[in-house]
Amino acid sequence: MASKKNKQRLFSGMGYRAVQRSNRDRKSKLPKPDRQWLKENGYKNAGWDNVIALYQKINDILASASQDESSLEELFLQADKIGEKYQTPQEIAAFNQALNSETKDISALIDQQFPDAEFEFADYSKTAKSPAKRKSARNHKNRHPKK
Repeated sequence: MASKKNKQRLFSGMGYRAVQRSNRDRKSKLPKPDRQWLKENGYKNAGWDNVIALYQKINDILASASQDESSLEELFLQADKIGEKYQTPQEIAAFNQALNSETKDISALIDQQFPDAEFEFADYSKTAKSPAKRKSARNHKNRHPKK
């Protein structure tokens, strides 16, 4: 009678130890509350079925975390794309014109409340002085303070 070869069980192309290693590495990157939740709900990294269940749960947590991390700007862009499907080109143009007007008004209010008191002037007509000349000019200014 021929002896049966033990076939190595694979999950997602990985053996038991590779899945365990993957679980350990990915679990360590999760926030502490998620790690505690996994522990409290019996997700373990030992035993073939437990290792697979933990792997899948970590995938679920990472997938939901990536959806939750959408920035406010990304959410507004998504909402804008969805809203444009239900608007006519005239409505879109009217909205963009109103938005442009509002931004100009807000910019004017900000300029009124926070005016620039200092103006900077750059004179590019003169050629740059060498560092030695600048140093002597500074020393000259320091010796003879203005009245």
